[in-house]
Amino acid sequence: MNFLFRMAWRDSRRSRQRLLLFMSAIVLGISALVGLNSFGDNLARSIDAQARELLGADLVLSYAKAIPKPTENYLKKIGKNRTYEVSFASMTLFPRTGGVRLAQVKGLDGPFPYYGEWEVQPRSAVEQFRQAAARNERVALVDDALLIQFGAKPGDSVRLGTQLYFIAGRVLKTPGQSAVTTSVAPTVFVSAQSLATTGLMQRGSRIQHRYYYQFAKGQDVAAFVKANEARFDKVGINQDTVESRKQQTGRSFADLTRFLNLVAFVALLLGCVGVASAVHLYVKEKVASVAVLRTLGASGRQAFLIFLIQTALMGLVGAIVGALAGSLVQLLLPRVFAGFLPVTVETAISWSAVAQGVGVGLLVAVLFALLPLLTIRNVSPLRTLRASYEDDTAGRDPFRWAVYGLIVLFVIAFSYWQTRDWKIAVGFTGGLLAAFGILTGLGLLLINAVRRFFPRHWSFVWRQSLASLYRPNNQTVILITSIGLGAFLIATLTLTQNLLLDRVAFSGGEGGSGRPNMVLFDIQNEQKAGVRALVDRYKLPVVQAVPVVTMRLASINGRSVEAIQADTSAKIPEWALTREYRVTYRDSLIDSEKLTAGTVQANTGDMPRITVEKDYLSRMKLKLGDTLTFNVQGAPMATVVSGTREVDWNRVQTNFLIVFPGGVLEQAPQFQVLMTRVSNTEQSAAFQRELVSGFPNVSAIDLGLILRTVDEILQKVSFVIQFMALFSILTGLLVLASSVIISRYQRMQESVLLRTLGASRRQILRIQAIEYLMLGLLAALSGVILALGATWGLAYFVFETPFRPDLLPLLAVLAVVTVLTVLIGLFNSRAVLVRPPLEVLRAEA
Repeated sequence: MNFLFRMAWRDSRRSRQRLLLFMSAIVLGISALVGLNSFGDNLARSIDAQARELLGADLVLSYAKAIPKPTENYLKKIGKNRTYEVSFASMTLFPRTGGVRLAQVKGLDGPFPYYGEWEVQPRSAVEQFRQAAARNERVALVDDALLIQFGAKPGDSVRLGTQLYFIAGRVLKTPGQSAVTTSVAPTVFVSAQSLATTGLMQRGSRIQHRYYYQFAKGQDVAAFVKANEARFDKVGINQDTVESRKQQTGRSFADLTRFLNLVAFVALLLGCVGVASAVHLYVKEKVASVAVLRTLGASGRQAFLIFLIQTALMGLVGAIVGALAGSLVQLLLPRVFAGFLPVTVETAISWSAVAQGVGVGLLVAVLFALLPLLTIRNVSPLRTLRASYEDDTAGRDPFRWAVYGLIVLFVIAFSYWQTRDWKIAVGFTGGLLAAFGILTGLGLLLINAVRRFFPRHWSFVWRQSLASLYRPNNQTVILITSIGLGAFLIATLTLTQNLLLDRVAFSGGEGGSGRPNMVLFDIQNEQKAGVRALVDRYKLPVVQAVPVVTMRLASINGRSVEAIQADTSAKIPEWALTREYRVTYRDSLIDSEKLTAGTVQANTGDMPRITVEKDYLSRMKLKLGDTLTFNVQGAPMATVVSGTREVDWNRVQTNFLIVFPGGVLEQAPQFQVLMTRVSNTEQSAAFQRELVSGFPNVSAIDLGLILRTVDEILQKVSFVIQFMALFSILTGLLVLASSVIISRYQRMQESVLLRTLGASRRQILRIQAIEYLMLGLLAALSGVILALGATWGLAYFVFETPFRPDLLPLLAVLAVVTVLTVLIGLFNSRAVLVRPPLEVLRAEA
């Protein structure tokens, strides 16, 4: 063994720089993996350390329906300290600026939060808010995002219902909330007692109640919850503890980091493909040295081990450098994830992540280097006599298939390690193999096409450039694969983001002029005429107006909901038994519905015959003819399931799980939902201001604002993923740089030959520029074509939406990748142009 290490060390003296270059290809992939794993470990530690700050209390109990009076009194006696919160969605109006938007209103009664800092500017505003709440004065704290949107500031007023509230401060951060959560649902905090005079808390309003509790130090909260769990579940009270919130938050971010680890793993695999290509060229140059060793008595196995030791050591060096770089990368990740983090992440070196990164880097470097190294075992001593003797390495080697199998198994195992799901692991590996296969096939197709249809009548420069794509030791396939896969990732992310935006783009586009982009809800019966008059005065179309009745499920086929809940074999979802149902009534289907079985809802004089959504029927384990009894706000109503409907939930209109016939619910307490379309933001703002003034309890959802909010969120998510996909692009370009340097001597020989034949430096520069232009353009084009196919599959099979790609971002990907390829290729080839022909010829001699 000492002999093998000594020979590996001695033989590497002349090639250490090139061996290090070979292994530099895995540095970026390892740094991405280590950075993400270190960030994940630090995030988990931060969540553990700040778990109470996530919840703001030791225990939170919440409910959305009325609970018995004894239970309500019991909730007011739990814990050492408690804060009551009532929350609901409502329109908010800023009189000074005229801004109006649907926001989340939270009424607080108590000193929440008990843990963590409620970041408010000015800092004195929190104490001012609490003192005003104690005196039942109308003072509000408003999320910063909402104030910025409408140009409001502390000292202004905000209107909620019929009352004006003084804005004491802007809320920068609430315990447990991230910037993304705030942008989706900005909050206005007021005192719970003051909401009674706003006119917003009416019958039928969707109101959520919460109690935040602080327990005495040392009290076992988990034991308390377990002792009362059955009692709380019976009346529909949800429990949230510090431990459950910690697990939920940790699980969410663990899933995200595992997904991003797969993206980083793609960069590592790209680097390993570059390693395989580089070692292949290195081995071809070392064949003569191997033949000499064989002549001196070394066996094929010994020669193989000598070069395996070299590559393994260089792989170890590359993995260590990558791990060190990853420890620095993790310092950037808290900023990259800034909008999503509910806690402050304290960064530190994660030695477990470093060890995992070094181990994975060494393993994949050796696995991919084995493919070209296997040929060393078969090098014949006759090579020392006949340089053209190639029968020794041209035969089939069964060990190559074993190495291929090991690589595939490793990819599956690593994917499973990240996702803990065999289906996802196998699917990821299959997709990766398909992408590699397609890009490799495109590279081989390009080589064969250029060779077969070579344009012999083109100019000298173009002929030499095209010939470089298929001449011996070319890097066409490896560069198209590595750079193309990076371009594929970036293009796919961009197209998918646009696809998701198109799916929620309710206004504009094909047929957009007839689609509603504003929804008015909670219109009471006595307000219908007034709201309709306001809509008519603004000359807005009434696209849809439907009545809505709220109710709860009481029994199925005569069996009560409580009995079904107690039966563990029922297998009916809990949410379906305890939720509040919002239903409508009509005698026909609408254009977003299709009858799939049975008959349309009808009032036959006995029990009303209703229709339900097709999937709801299967989830509830129902069949046609079954009876459902509903509690319609205190009045029982028995019904028969007469048919099922297929509902297009993507349509911008009111759709329902359950539809009653006419003539049954008209006298029940109800509200109306009206859908209309506004022409522009100015008309929308003016209409909403007058709506809030005249009908403060009526809420309006601006679908255009939702689209802009979704766009902002997707841009943040896309930035995170593109940041990780950038490692793949950089790895591809690093593979390009290393390939150019590796083949530099060969290119010098070609350059000398061309210059000896009369070619100028300018011509040689043009030859190389065109070659890299073709490689970069074809690699980027291959990646973009693959991205178009993948995104079309997502649109057709997953999202079920038309696929209309935006070509501008794709052209940007093509241009950037191509330009970078040309610049890097020429920069690393500059020595080919500088060195004089005589120097190279002397070295050759």
